[in-house]
Amino acid sequence: MNKLNLKLFTTLFAFIALTVSCETDEFLTQINPNELSTGSFWKNNEDLRMGQIAVYNAFKNTNILNIVAETNRSDLSWPGWGRPNTPNRFSIYYLHTFNNSSNEVATKWEALYTLVFRANQVIENGMRLLESYTDEAAIEEATMIVAQSRFLRGLAYTYLYNSYNKGSVPIIDAVPQGESDYYKQLSPASDVKDFYMADLEYAYANLPAMWENDADQGRVTAAAAAAELGRSYLYHGDYEKASEYFTDIMTNPDYGRSLAEHIGDNFNEAGEHNSESILEVNYAVDYKTEESAGTTENVSANLSRTFAPANTIGGYRTLVPAAWLIMAYKNEKKDSSDPRNYIDCDPATDSDCDAATSKKLRKYSLRASYSLAIVDEDATPYYRGYLPGQITVFNSNEPAYWRKYTNWETAQDELEFVPVNRSPINTRLVRLADIMLMQAECLIKGGTDESGVQDAIALINEVRRRSALELIGTAAGSNYPGSDHDGVTYNAQTLMEHLMHTERPLELSAEGHATRFLDLRRWGVTKQRFQDLSTREYWADHYWNVEDMRSGKPKKQTRWQSVLHEGTPNNPVSPVAGFNVNNYTKYKDNVGAAANYIEDVHGYFPIPNSELTANPNL
Repeated sequence: MNKLNLKLFTTLFAFIALTVSCETDEFLTQINPNELSTGSFWKNNEDLRMGQIAVYNAFKNTNILNIVAETNRSDLSWPGWGRPNTPNRFSIYYLHTFNNSSNEVATKWEALYTLVFRANQVIENGMRLLESYTDEAAIEEATMIVAQSRFLRGLAYTYLYNSYNKGSVPIIDAVPQGESDYYKQLSPASDVKDFYMADLEYAYANLPAMWENDADQGRVTAAAAAAELGRSYLYHGDYEKASEYFTDIMTNPDYGRSLAEHIGDNFNEAGEHNSESILEVNYAVDYKTEESAGTTENVSANLSRTFAPANTIGGYRTLVPAAWLIMAYKNEKKDSSDPRNYIDCDPATDSDCDAATSKKLRKYSLRASYSLAIVDEDATPYYRGYLPGQITVFNSNEPAYWRKYTNWETAQDELEFVPVNRSPINTRLVRLADIMLMQAECLIKGGTDESGVQDAIALINEVRRRSALELIGTAAGSNYPGSDHDGVTYNAQTLMEHLMHTERPLELSAEGHATRFLDLRRWGVTKQRFQDLSTREYWADHYWNVEDMRSGKPKKQTRWQSVLHEGTPNNPVSPVAGFNVNNYTKYKDNVGAAANYIEDVHGYFPIPNSELTANPNL
């Protein structure tokens, strides 16, 4: 549903009717006219539509994705400000010391089963109504509504399956009729997988490729179902079957999918529901302004301040990019033949400026600049149209922040929204670039099949070329021989390494449902990755004499320990006279994770303690 329809998301309806019978007093069996019941509500497609709104309302709960906790579980982030300390409540996920009483373990579980319960209402009553319908239009609409709910129930179970107890969770496939129906036993992981795959297959067969009306943009589609089916097969190592679904998404003209021209349009409000988007969660700030950000009635996102910097921007920087990730973005090589990589400059004041063209090569790639706000960025503005180093301080070993999820393009700061902690930016869960990179993995069968290397390189290069990056492989046989190439002759294994540790994390950092953590786990490299990263040492030089514009008037200031480097600070980039290099803070990431992570303990969340306490069958 689009943003205009989000105001309906708070519609409530009765899920379970409580009835009382009494043989001796007829009065006690009368229906309360002020209370909806299952007998009086689920009468037609209008009721199904209202029920479907409640299902989408449950889908927007940000606890379902748990983006902060899930990102901290991976190798992508540092939990907040103040390196080398781990100061906030999300540190337990970074350190892998969480347990079954941890808050996010419980809230994710609760949000997912709320989605399941609401979907079950629509599915069960929709199927009952379908048995009684004879009108083709009514049948078509009801089938479409049921298919949406089956997709969302299936998606909830893919998240439960991939997140909890090695996939063994309770299957609730019907509307509970009594208290005991809530107390389901654990189902084997194989049964859970079969259950959600059946839901996704039904959605794939019955949902439209695209919704024709603007008012329906944001509803789930057959492409979203194909994406989740393909992802599930990939996660289970069935590359051939996964490839069938990914090929369908990429080649089926009915889906109309293509990479967005500008990578930044995958992260901002203006680019919502673009040609690259396959599944996203809709948010708005124009409705329910009387509600605080944490209520279920609220229809806005609440991640912008979490990701944004502090001081005048008003963010919390609850998590910041990992040091290795910042360095990988900073070191991305640009295609020198692509005019998008050149910016205006003044030869009189800039030694890097070409006197003939008054142009110079931008410092960081488009992908780096639209994924992160880096302190010494020289081309892409940040809040209020100023460069990142001009508008926020980057002190305390905070060399970069994620731009994703923040309103830097349209807001003066994150305090602009009233009440605060609100954002209109949709959360993108699946986009075409992700599909293309998974398809590349399928083509090389996860690093074992040499026959698919060139086709996989071609797909990867389509993603890279969108961001004007140097292409991989050789120019000979490339679709873009005039572009810069790295000249490397890849085989299946080395190309898989590139996908694992460069292309997927840099293209998709902090996106989707636990994408990076699930990638590391399915590749079987999580512990090894933490151990490798824990040996790397970093330090940050000062960014000297920046034109600070936070007050609106230029003022020269220095951003202390903000320009990140890897290695030992034995040759500072911009030392002042007499500055002692020992004053630079040296730090390592993932040391705690390297020591603590145990696959059998931390690879999945445990069943929450709150559920164990409430459910006697667990």
